[in-house]
Amino acid sequence: MSVNTLLMSTSARLRDRRVTLERRATTSKAVRTSLVSLAGLVGGSVTNQAGEEVGRVVDVVARLYGEESYPPVTGLILRIGRRRTFLASDAIGKVHAGQVRLRTARIDMRDFSRRPGEVLLARDVLDHQLVDVDGVQVTRAADLYLAPLVDKVVLVGVDVSLPTLLRRLGPRRWQARPTPERVLDWQAVAPFGEQATDGPAEVRLRASRTVLQRLRPSDLADILEDLGRSERQQLLGWLEPEQAADALEEMEPAELENLLREAAPDHAARLVDEMEPDEATDALRGLTREEREALLTRMPKGEAAELRRLLRHREGTAGGAMTTLLLTSRPAETVAEVRGRLAEQAEHRTEIDAVAVIDEQDRLLCDVGLFDLAVAEDTSLVADLVAWLAQFGPPATVHADTPLAEAADQLVAARASSLLVVDDTDRPLGRILADDLLDAMLPERGRLHFRRFLQ
Repeated sequence: MSVNTLLMSTSARLRDRRVTLERRATTSKAVRTSLVSLAGLVGGSVTNQAGEEVGRVVDVVARLYGEESYPPVTGLILRIGRRRTFLASDAIGKVHAGQVRLRTARIDMRDFSRRPGEVLLARDVLDHQLVDVDGVQVTRAADLYLAPLVDKVVLVGVDVSLPTLLRRLGPRRWQARPTPERVLDWQAVAPFGEQATDGPAEVRLRASRTVLQRLRPSDLADILEDLGRSERQQLLGWLEPEQAADALEEMEPAELENLLREAAPDHAARLVDEMEPDEATDALRGLTREEREALLTRMPKGEAAELRRLLRHREGTAGGAMTTLLLTSRPAETVAEVRGRLAEQAEHRTEIDAVAVIDEQDRLLCDVGLFDLAVAEDTSLVADLVAWLAQFGPPATVHADTPLAEAADQLVAARASSLLVVDDTDRPLGRILADDLLDAMLPERGRLHFRRFLQ
């Protein structure tokens, strides 16, 4: 990716984010002044046109997973005497702080039957975990805010602050008091909950990915680590396998092991298969032999065989920390040809920092860094690069059984960002990257997440 392309891509993301923020309902002063607290509404009175109380609000029903940016209220669950009944939204006249006024004196009371995508806001969302995408954190909904928008009442925001949670414990007159300054726009959150998944799968996925696709793998990793067991399995189900695998590669080892144990074996195997080989090997090492085999037997045979080969290398050695993802080249190729094959590996850009040049017997000749490849002429031969780089000495290599401490010394001495791992005949086996080397040598400090800085 060129500098101009990168700048254009960054500018586009910032512009899209600005447009998204401008379109959020809670930026409107009119909406912020008309907010109605769900916590204050539950238990509030429902009155007819004459002002007579006909019942009390038990819960608010909204279509959480639909085409709308803000979930519309589709009805209320009321308590009338000892009976609970459903009131459709077309009978609602006005929703005030702590009370509801009906549109008509005649109302159609019916038993509640949940329709696709509907949830009970107080039961299914309030006090449940959700993801604050803007703040990149897992939190809980202390209150939800409704507001009239166009011709209907919709869910526009959520409050996650501790003062609001304390407000709900106070007198009734406090509970209905919204706090606009603490509101998070609904478009900036992704809700969770067992009952919040009743909508059609394709609708749930579309709604959830809209907000989650803005998060980087490192952000998703932090969120997965903070979620409860059922919520993070739900989140994993929302993500594409490639996106989920990228997030798993950024997780703390202990959290990743727990996540793989919690997931269904077929799903866990698919996630491990999507991970980079070195990261997948690290993930499997923490499992028991039985758990590893349960996943490996569910993976494609070629990928499983590769991981088994990597697992045979002892932990704490270069072979145990290397990735087998290598881009190789022959001297007779042109620089343009190598760049073309490099572009095809864009999804592995964090795993490739050089191209290994090999001879006809697959023995290593040179390790060409991406910078040298970038500044070379398209028509230049790789052999010319090999000849020019020869003046700086042979490429830095280690063997599979080299201790990581020794590999680190060689990495520092070479002033390189990776080392090639070769066999006794100088044939490349894999590559050990600087960040993986540090992660392996400094486990007590946690994963350093070099990719987070690079992104």
